[in-house]
Amino acid sequence: MTGSPDERPSSLVGQERLAGHGASADLIEQPGWRRLLAAARRSLERTGGQLDATVTLAAPTDDERLVIIGITGTHRSATAARLSVRLTEVDEHLRAAHGVGLADVLTVTAPLRNRPADLKREAVARDAVLALANDGRHAGTAWHAEWLDGLRRDGTLTRIVRTGLPFQDVIRVLDALPAADEPMPVFADRVLDDTKALTEGPLRGLVLRAVAAWQQTALPVDGEQERTLWESVGLVPDDLASQVLVLNMPATGGLLGRWLTEAAQAGVPMRVTLHQLRLAPLTMTGDEVHLCENPAVLRAATAALGAQAPPLICTEGVPSVAVHTLLRAAPGAVIRWRNDFDWTGVRLTAAALQRYPNAVPWRMTAADYLPAAGTGTALIGTPTRTPWDESLGESMRRAGRAVMEERLLDQLLADLRAAGAR
Repeated sequence: MTGSPDERPSSLVGQERLAGHGASADLIEQPGWRRLLAAARRSLERTGGQLDATVTLAAPTDDERLVIIGITGTHRSATAARLSVRLTEVDEHLRAAHGVGLADVLTVTAPLRNRPADLKREAVARDAVLALANDGRHAGTAWHAEWLDGLRRDGTLTRIVRTGLPFQDVIRVLDALPAADEPMPVFADRVLDDTKALTEGPLRGLVLRAVAAWQQTALPVDGEQERTLWESVGLVPDDLASQVLVLNMPATGGLLGRWLTEAAQAGVPMRVTLHQLRLAPLTMTGDEVHLCENPAVLRAATAALGAQAPPLICTEGVPSVAVHTLLRAAPGAVIRWRNDFDWTGVRLTAAALQRYPNAVPWRMTAADYLPAAGTGTALIGTPTRTPWDESLGESMRRAGRAVMEERLLDQLLADLRAAGAR
């Protein structure tokens, strides 16, 4: 290998210098030197190569004591619990004994890091990442600030810098969200020129973490929760997995319209996929739709009312893209919307009322909540406003109890019975 020492790896240069001066290249593995040189490496890397420091060995062995005596020329007791030596002395000893300095010996096995310089470069790179994030379209929102703060606090931001992950791709994805119920591969190809960019790799995890902060929910722990989270921002990972549970929703349009009508005539619930909803244009024939969160409500309505129940949709939690697609097939219908009385539930209701001008709350007032609040479960999560009834949010904060839909089942069935009789 040719070239000046400055053009070659420092570990190779150090090894050649040791060999050239007759020193043993395995000095760093000798029992008396091993811990001393490891401590010297830590000190030099921490200080950026400064030799004006002292290293200390706790509970030194006889081999280590003899090495330090040889370096310092000073007797050290065999009973000493700790022995210290200045790095300048170690460097001078190595130069006198082997013709090479301390740094040359250490770089035989690996280059010396300059940690202060590394930290400075990382700080500059982190600032660049934050500046990129703060230029995004969601900058200034509470969830965006919370997401970035979390990346800083748990070291993710530093790992992004060290691994060179293209953080600009994360911002490009977030800037393009929410999407318009778009298949995920199509969205990923349009935004990142890679159909699989959001289904594998570190980019997926970072974007999911941001979306979870956006939707004020926990990170998904299984595939179903992940699908729901993606759909909450208009991305469809799988149009067969995106479903909606319905009862008595007569419709016109294609095969699905006929199925829905026949099922309504028989009072039989149906589970409809997004794939089916996209087969042909669909139009709901009713002028009113009730919507609940929990399947127990729809099951009870089926048992009690059968074909006499009014059109009823069950979201089974966060509304899927299939739910929203079905609701678009009933543009003129009044949507009577309700969720559980917990912070997630009222947040979902608020989002629905904002999204659908023809949506109205269904038994989502303080007057509905308070009678059942005494025996509800503990209310957890981040409080939120209830703009359709401000007293509801205040009552929930004061009571500190969550009330699930099943607690109101008698009232809900009475409403459905009355609506079906109209």
